[in-house]
Amino acid sequence: MQRVLLATDSDELFAEIDSAIGSNDVAVVRVRAGVDVRPAIQEVQPDIVLLDLQIGSMGAYAVTYDLRNEEGAGRIDPQNIVLLLDRDVDTFLAERSGADGWLVKPLTPRRIQRGVDTVLRGEVFEEGSALFEV
Repeated sequence: MQRVLLATDSDELFAEIDSAIGSNDVAVVRVRAGVDVRPAIQEVQPDIVLLDLQIGSMGAYAVTYDLRNEEGAGRIDPQNIVLLLDRDVDTFLAERSGADGWLVKPLTPRRIQRGVDTVLRGEVFEEGSALFEV
Protein backbone atom coordinates (compact mmCIF):
# COMPACT_ATOMS: atom_id res chain seq x y z
CA MET A 1 0.00 0.00 0.00
CA GLN A 2 1.23 3.45 -0.92
CA ARG A 3 1.35 5.99 1.92
CA VAL A 4 0.88 9.72 1.37
CA LEU A 5 1.55 12.18 4.19
CA LEU A 6 -0.42 15.41 3.76
CA ALA A 7 0.31 18.43 5.94
CA THR A 8 -2.60 20.87 5.88
CA ASP A 9 -4.92 22.58 8.32
CA SER A 10 -7.56 22.92 5.58
CA ASP A 11 -10.38 20.38 5.73
CA GLU A 12 -11.31 21.25 2.14
CA LEU A 13 -7.79 20.58 0.85
CA PHE A 14 -7.61 17.28 2.73
CA ALA A 15 -10.93 16.18 1.20
CA GLU A 16 -9.75 17.24 -2.26
CA ILE A 17 -6.46 15.32 -2.01
CA ASP A 18 -8.04 12.25 -0.43
CA SER A 19 -10.73 12.17 -3.11
CA ALA A 20 -8.16 12.52 -5.90
CA ILE A 21 -5.61 9.92 -4.78
CA GLY A 22 -6.99 8.02 -1.79
CA SER A 23 -8.06 4.45 -2.55
CA ASN A 24 -7.75 0.87 -1.33
CA ASP A 25 -4.13 1.03 -2.52
CA VAL A 26 -3.31 4.55 -1.28
CA ALA A 27 -3.62 5.74 2.32
CA VAL A 28 -3.64 9.50 2.85
CA VAL A 29 -2.46 10.36 6.36
CA ARG A 30 -2.92 13.93 7.56
CA VAL A 31 -1.13 16.17 10.02
CA ARG A 32 -2.43 19.66 10.74
CA ALA A 33 0.83 21.43 11.59
CA GLY A 34 4.24 21.70 10.00
CA VAL A 35 5.98 20.78 13.25
CA ASP A 36 4.19 17.42 13.14
CA VAL A 37 5.60 16.41 9.76
CA ARG A 38 8.97 15.04 10.88
CA PRO A 39 7.52 12.86 13.69
CA ALA A 40 4.82 11.63 11.29
CA ILE A 41 7.47 10.65 8.74
CA GLN A 42 9.12 8.44 11.36
CA GLU A 43 5.77 6.82 12.17
CA VAL A 44 4.09 6.61 8.75
CA GLN A 45 7.17 6.17 6.51
CA PRO A 46 5.37 7.78 3.56
CA ASP A 47 6.15 7.27 -0.09
CA ILE A 48 5.48 10.97 -0.69
CA VAL A 49 4.91 14.08 1.43
CA LEU A 50 2.47 16.78 0.29
CA LEU A 51 2.88 20.14 2.04
CA ASP A 52 0.28 22.90 1.95
CA LEU A 53 2.06 26.23 1.56
CA GLN A 54 0.50 27.74 4.67
CA ILE A 55 0.36 25.31 7.57
CA GLY A 56 0.19 27.06 10.91
CA SER A 57 3.45 28.40 12.30
CA MET A 58 5.74 26.25 10.13
CA GLY A 59 4.83 26.45 6.45
CA ALA A 60 5.78 24.27 3.52
CA TYR A 61 9.07 26.01 2.76
CA ALA A 62 10.28 25.74 6.36
CA VAL A 63 9.22 22.09 6.54
CA THR A 64 11.01 21.34 3.26
CA TYR A 65 14.22 22.97 4.49
CA ASP A 66 13.93 21.07 7.78
CA LEU A 67 13.45 17.72 6.04
CA ARG A 68 16.32 18.30 3.62
CA ASN A 69 18.61 19.25 6.54
CA GLU A 70 17.58 16.11 8.43
CA GLU A 71 18.23 14.00 5.32
CA GLY A 72 21.64 15.59 4.88
CA ALA A 73 22.52 14.79 8.47
CA GLY A 74 21.38 11.17 7.98
CA ARG A 75 18.63 11.40 10.59
CA ILE A 76 15.80 10.58 8.16
CA ASP A 77 15.59 8.79 4.82
CA PRO A 78 15.25 10.93 1.67
CA GLN A 79 11.67 12.07 1.12
CA ASN A 80 9.65 12.81 -2.02
CA ILE A 81 8.21 16.28 -1.36
CA VAL A 82 5.49 18.11 -3.30
CA LEU A 83 4.44 21.64 -2.34
CA LEU A 84 0.84 22.80 -2.74
CA LEU A 85 1.19 26.47 -3.63
CA ASP A 86 -1.38 29.25 -3.39
CA ARG A 87 -0.26 31.39 -6.35
CA ASP A 88 1.93 31.16 -9.41
CA VAL A 89 4.36 33.68 -7.90
CA ASP A 90 5.04 31.17 -5.08
CA THR A 91 7.00 29.10 -7.58
CA PHE A 92 9.93 31.50 -7.17
CA LEU A 93 10.68 30.09 -3.71
CA ALA A 94 9.46 26.61 -4.60
CA GLU A 95 12.19 26.37 -7.24
CA ARG A 96 14.78 27.08 -4.55
CA SER A 97 13.27 25.07 -1.71
CA GLY A 98 14.60 21.62 -2.50
CA ALA A 99 11.12 20.19 -3.13
CA ASP A 100 10.71 17.54 -5.82
CA GLY A 101 7.68 19.25 -7.27
CA TRP A 102 4.79 21.60 -6.75
CA LEU A 103 1.23 22.24 -7.79
CA VAL A 104 -0.45 25.65 -7.93
CA LYS A 105 -4.01 25.92 -6.57
CA PRO A 106 -6.78 25.59 -7.50
CA LEU A 107 -6.11 21.88 -7.91
CA THR A 108 -7.83 19.26 -10.02
CA PRO A 109 -7.83 15.51 -9.38
CA ARG A 110 -5.99 14.86 -12.64
CA ARG A 111 -3.20 17.35 -11.86
CA ILE A 112 -2.83 16.02 -8.32
CA GLN A 113 -2.49 12.45 -9.59
CA ARG A 114 -0.07 13.48 -12.34
CA GLY A 115 2.12 15.42 -9.89
CA VAL A 116 2.25 12.58 -7.38
CA ASP A 117 2.93 9.94 -10.05
CA THR A 118 5.69 12.04 -11.62
CA VAL A 119 7.54 12.59 -8.34
CA LEU A 120 7.15 8.94 -7.34
CA ARG A 121 8.86 7.99 -10.63
CA GLY A 122 11.84 10.06 -9.48
CA GLU A 123 11.16 12.99 -11.77
CA VAL A 124 10.61 16.65 -10.91
CA PHE A 125 7.09 18.05 -11.36
CA GLU A 126 6.87 21.82 -11.79
CA GLU A 127 3.78 23.88 -12.46
CA GLY A 128 3.93 27.57 -13.24
CA SER A 129 7.13 29.52 -13.47
CA ALA A 130 8.97 32.05 -11.39
CA LEU A 131 8.14 35.62 -12.33
CA PHE A 132 11.52 36.88 -11.23
CA GLU A 133 14.95 35.55 -12.04
CA VAL A 134 18.09 36.20 -10.03
